[in-house]
Amino acid sequence: MDDTTASELMSISTFGGRVGLAPSALRFYDDCRVLLPAHVDGATGYRYYTAAQEARAVLLRGLREAGLALPDVVAVLDGPAEQARGVLERHRVAVREGGRAADAAIRAVLGGLPGGPARTEFTLGGAELASAVRQVAPAAGRDPAHPVLGCVLMEFDEDEIRFVATDQYRLSLRTLRPASLTGPEGSVLIDADTLVALGAWAARAAEVTLTAGPERAPLAVRHPGGSREVPAARGVFPAYRDMLAALAAPAHRVVVDRAALITALHDCGDTAAVTLELGRDRLLVGRADGTGATASPAAVRGESEPVRIGFDPAVLASALEVSVGPDVLLETSEATRPVLVRSADQGSFTTLVMPVPLPSPQSL
Repeated sequence: MDDTTASELMSISTFGGRVGLAPSALRFYDDCRVLLPAHVDGATGYRYYTAAQEARAVLLRGLREAGLALPDVVAVLDGPAEQARGVLERHRVAVREGGRAADAAIRAVLGGLPGGPARTEFTLGGAELASAVRQVAPAAGRDPAHPVLGCVLMEFDEDEIRFVATDQYRLSLRTLRPASLTGPEGSVLIDADTLVALGAWAARAAEVTLTAGPERAPLAVRHPGGSREVPAARGVFPAYRDMLAALAAPAHRVVVDRAALITALHDCGDTAAVTLELGRDRLLVGRADGTGATASPAAVRGESEPVRIGFDPAVLASALEVSVGPDVLLETSEATRPVLVRSADQGSFTTLVMPVPLPSPQSL
C-alpha cells in the first residue's frame, strides 16, 4: 500500500460521491490511465482513492462536462500550461461556433412555425441604457449620403447587449449585461437621435424591457411609466467586428488624466489638427505646426521610440468627453493606425479614433 495507510483510503463509491463521478466513470478513467486509484486490493480488485486525488478528479469531471475529448483532457491535466491554454482556447472557439450554428438552425425552424419568427426580450437598467446611448450616439454620422451611419446598431445575444456607432472617423462601442434575455440573438438599427430621446425617457426607470422582433420590426420598449415603439431603420451597418479584429497588437499604451488631456486639446485653439507625442512618462499635446505644446504627466508603456500621431481635435475631444472616470487608456500600434480610447473606470466602453495626416517637417 506504499506510504498510504488504510485509514486514508476511500472506496470508489465514497470517492465518487465527493467528486461527482459515478463508480463506472472512475473505472473507465482507470482503464484509460487518466485517473488511477491510489490502491487496488489484490484479492478483490476493489479500487481505493485518497483525498489528494480529489482536485484532479474534479478538474477531470469539469473538462468532460465542457465537452473536451479525452486526449484533450489528458493534455490539459498533464501537459505544460501553454499547451493546456491552447487546447482550451481552441475548444472554446469550437463551442462558440457550434452554438452559433445550432442557434441559427433553431432560429430558422422557429421562423417557419405558425405565428412567425420568435421575438427576443431583454431587460436593462434604465440609467445604464441611457448612459450607453449617451456614450455611443455622438459617434453616429451626420452625412445624409450615408444614412445608415446616422444609426446606432443594437446587437443582442445570450450574454450581452452591444451599442455601436460610427461616422467613419471614430467608432464607439458600449457593452451591457442584461438582467435577463430570452429569444434568439439578433440586431436592430435605430436612428441615433431617436435612441437618445428613448434613453432620456427611460433613464429614471429602475428596469426597462425591450422586445425585438424579426428584421426591420419596431423595437418595443416598456417600463412601469409607459411603453413606446421605436421604428427600426433600414440598411447594412459596417462590419465593425472585422475592423476591430484587424487591429494590430498595441505597441504603445498610455494612461493619462482625462480632464488634463481635454484641456490641452482646447488650449490648441481653432486648428484642423493636433499632435499627440507619446514620450517617456509624458504626453505632449500641440498644434500640427509644432507650436502650443503642453506636456501632461502620463504612464507610458511600450516601445522606447516616441510616436507622434495627428488627430482632429474635435473628434478626439468628443471621444474623451463621453468616457468615464479621471483617467483614460490610449492604445496604438503606429502613427497611421487607429487609436483605441478606453475608459479606465468602465472597461465596457471603447472608442476607436482614426488619426489624420500630419504635414511633413519640410512643409512646416
